[in-house]
Amino acid sequence: MAQDTPTQSLSSAERKVIFASSLGTVFEWYDFYLYATLATSFAAAFFPKGNDTATLLSALATYAAGFVVRPFGALVFGRIGDLVGRKYTFLVTISVMGIATFGVGVLPTYESVGILAPILLTLMRLLQGLALGGEYGGAVIYVAEHSSPKRRGYSTSWIQTTATIGFFLSLVVIGVCRKLIFSEAEFKQFGWRVPFWFSLVLLGFSLYIRLKLRESPVFLKMKSEARTSKHPLRDSFLRYPNNKYVVLALFGAVAGQGVVWYTGQFYALLFLQNTLHVDYWTSYLLMGGALLLGTPFFLIIGKLSDRVGRIKIIAAGCLLASISYFGVFKELTHFLNPDLEAFRDQTAISVAADNCNIHLFPTGKTVYSDCDQVRNFFTKRGLSFDLKPAAGGEISVQVADTPLQGWHPDKTGDDPRYVAALANRNYPAGAEHSNYLGALLLLWYLIILVTLVYAPIAAFLVELFPANIRYTSMSLPYHLANGWIGGLVPLIAAVIAASAGDIYYGLWYPVIVAGITLVVGLAFLRDAKPDFDINT
Repeated sequence: MAQDTPTQSLSSAERKVIFASSLGTVFEWYDFYLYATLATSFAAAFFPKGNDTATLLSALATYAAGFVVRPFGALVFGRIGDLVGRKYTFLVTISVMGIATFGVGVLPTYESVGILAPILLTLMRLLQGLALGGEYGGAVIYVAEHSSPKRRGYSTSWIQTTATIGFFLSLVVIGVCRKLIFSEAEFKQFGWRVPFWFSLVLLGFSLYIRLKLRESPVFLKMKSEARTSKHPLRDSFLRYPNNKYVVLALFGAVAGQGVVWYTGQFYALLFLQNTLHVDYWTSYLLMGGALLLGTPFFLIIGKLSDRVGRIKIIAAGCLLASISYFGVFKELTHFLNPDLEAFRDQTAISVAADNCNIHLFPTGKTVYSDCDQVRNFFTKRGLSFDLKPAAGGEISVQVADTPLQGWHPDKTGDDPRYVAALANRNYPAGAEHSNYLGALLLLWYLIILVTLVYAPIAAFLVELFPANIRYTSMSLPYHLANGWIGGLVPLIAAVIAASAGDIYYGLWYPVIVAGITLVVGLAFLRDAKPDFDINT
């Protein structure tokens, strides 16, 4: 191969591979993240009514099911990718993803089939998770094995843009449906299904593009030389030193990357909508604007990683996330709902109660305690409170200087005394007096952190593992981190915040995980040499 530098342009063959692989992966991420973007819209369709916080947590728990199963998809499809080939595997994964996503759009509601509705919804999410567990590794490896060694970070960074672009595409399609095609009532009733139906069109286009690709030259070379692994699972996870690198990759690189990715995009969007009460259209515009501004930095950071290395950049992203998350989210409150910020600062709330529970999978027979209802009342209004043990008997609540005993809801589901206590202190019903430019810059900063940890990760993982077990070895730690550690950020952070009674408390989860990755990565991991041959 001729000597080249990171600044040389991509060859036509490299551009074709990157385009076809990236386009298909964009559509797959679109499918996977539709659920997250629409969770607050259709949660009531699949779960019993009675407690808004419990319904949202149920939707997030089902959303999390797709992440939990991703490592199993990595094992199944990673093994197939190392035995059969890269191209065949990601043709299968994208087909499963497209069919499962379309399936969500045709599922019956809880009112029509009862408990079967969330069961079917969970099944579709499990299929999506299995498919994504095999898709990412295949696309990244396929591009890396076609790339020049000194442009590997830049080439694979195109794949790294696909998750964010897929998320952006979901925002665009949903925004068009909600703003231009359906009224809000129509969208909540049935219009939310249309973006899921659209995935069938994307599936057909993706298959057409990918069927034109050839198998990876590295895999073909290994196969012709009889160097493929006959037992990729055993060789990946039971043989030293590869099993050591799997563990180090998990905790020293991709765990921090996972929590930074999901905090900076999905948890941020949920925080805007559910805690700060920013309307859906404004929140989509803000997040979409931040994604547009931030996406080019995947390529910039990817190219930079070819010069300075991968680990240093990933560590920098984890460090910045650990030290800045609390400040950034507090400033988001300040910029987007300053009236809520002022109310929180001026109004101390305490709840003295026993029998407080978190309901992740409620049914029609679920009974909510008074503490559950009171905590739901304050949490859905974006208010923090001090939760104390009950002195005995009835729940006791203090809103500034107003004492409240018990919970006695009217037909709206809320206790009018609590509503009056907040209204008397001028609780803001919506987000007004917002500084959108300041909020956009903060969201852009969160996306920049995402690019720091995510742009170099693909090239780093490809270079860490040998070619004959690469698909299996890199897919498992990646999807453990992004499925179990990172993908659960919205659910875990929401549960922690609701349990603690503090809207920011859930941020401790990504802060701690990013800190662990920072220490482990710098202490135990090193970058491959710039001209490292991944054929070996």
